[in-house]
Amino acid sequence: MKLKGRVHLYGANVDTDAIIPARYLNTSDPAELAKHCLEDFDPAFVGRVQPGDSIVATSNFGCGSSREHAPVAIKACGVGVVVAGSFARIFYRNAINIGLPILECLPAAQEAQPGDTIEADLASGEITNVTQGRTYHAQPYPEFMLELVRAGGLVEYTRRRLAGQGRR
Repeated sequence: MKLKGRVHLYGANVDTDAIIPARYLNTSDPAELAKHCLEDFDPAFVGRVQPGDSIVATSNFGCGSSREHAPVAIKACGVGVVVAGSFARIFYRNAINIGLPILECLPAAQEAQPGDTIEADLASGEITNVTQGRTYHAQPYPEFMLELVRAGGLVEYTRRRLAGQGRR
């Protein structure tokens, strides 16, 4: 599974309150959450982001409260992949559960520049900064995680399995 998009670059400790402010937690509608993704942290983000774009951050991305709304907002606004040096563990799990691809690779995050184009291959873990001509290696996704992301998350994966459409 390859994902290619333009980089939106952030630093360390982007918390879930920055990703989706608490005042919007009264909805779980992805389209509504997408309208407010990063609005207090980067007010221009929603106007700039294009389908398939990438968020790149240095470390501890998604720290803070354990709200599933944060990865939902990111995915719903069209982000194809998040690459960071590290993720808060609960954010990591929530992202996989809702089908938002994420990869940990500090060198790729440290060397990326805003507007660069990166291509991420979840199956191999390879991240290529097309703009800079550099390739990095993250941990590849195991097959079961690829299946979850391809299905759109744990709920859709389970629905398909229960309906007999699963691969296992």
